[in-house]
Amino acid sequence: MNLQLTRPLCFFDLETTGLNIGKDRIVEICILKFLPNGTKEELVQRFNPEIPVSEEAFSVHGISNEMLKNEPLFKDKALEIFRFIDNADFAGFNVLKFDIPLLTEEFLRVDVDFDVRTHHIIDVQNIFHRMEPRNLVAAYRFYCDKNIENAHSALADTEATAEVLFAQIERYKTTEVEDKEGNTSIPITNKVSDLANFSLFHPFVDLAGHLVYNDKGEEIFNFGKYKGQTAVSVFQREPQYYDWMMKADFPLFTKKVITGIRLRSKMGR
Repeated sequence: MNLQLTRPLCFFDLETTGLNIGKDRIVEICILKFLPNGTKEELVQRFNPEIPVSEEAFSVHGISNEMLKNEPLFKDKALEIFRFIDNADFAGFNVLKFDIPLLTEEFLRVDVDFDVRTHHIIDVQNIFHRMEPRNLVAAYRFYCDKNIENAHSALADTEATAEVLFAQIERYKTTEVEDKEGNTSIPITNKVSDLANFSLFHPFVDLAGHLVYNDKGEEIFNFGKYKGQTAVSVFQREPQYYDWMMKADFPLFTKKVITGIRLRSKMGR
């Protein structure tokens, strides 16, 4: 493996009941943990989601409600999974927009305070799209010159994602990239922090992208009638907007973030 690790790196993939981060549930999780000493650990677990698997989701992963009825609930395995990943950084395909936010929701529902802000996150899809815009199947074919066997199974997709990242590091280790300001650098290195920084398109505040940072490092709304305005100023001027967000169908992590901002707004910061 051509990665420089200072702590474990967990590649993971979720299969779910659907695509709604706030409402849908995990039906299968696969985690491949690469350790700094060169060894690898694996965790694969299915869950009874307690809600039906949508037809759209079933058509992708092939995991039915019948196959899940005798599996444990997420809450029964939450601490085991948390301990497995707690000291690690994360990597995956489209994890910033979907897997990380949905996993965070599952943990918060069972009162496990999982805060990804203390972890580096490498989104292999974002690196791929910035360097060679395509999907995972095409990425695996392009970088590894192979086809994924049993695509859309959690283990096959996770293993393919890991291979793609290793191939990306090798392919782009001397490739210069120009940023918006015209500065050039070689962003693809074997350091997790460099890869995480390059794979992050937007500085999201709340994982789901409802709030982002502006050029001054202030949290601003990324949706609705106050898009582009700082959350602190909106909450100071219209505190009922905070109340509406807390009652509306926003992810739990978004509500956790805006609660911290609301407390700051009351103190005039």
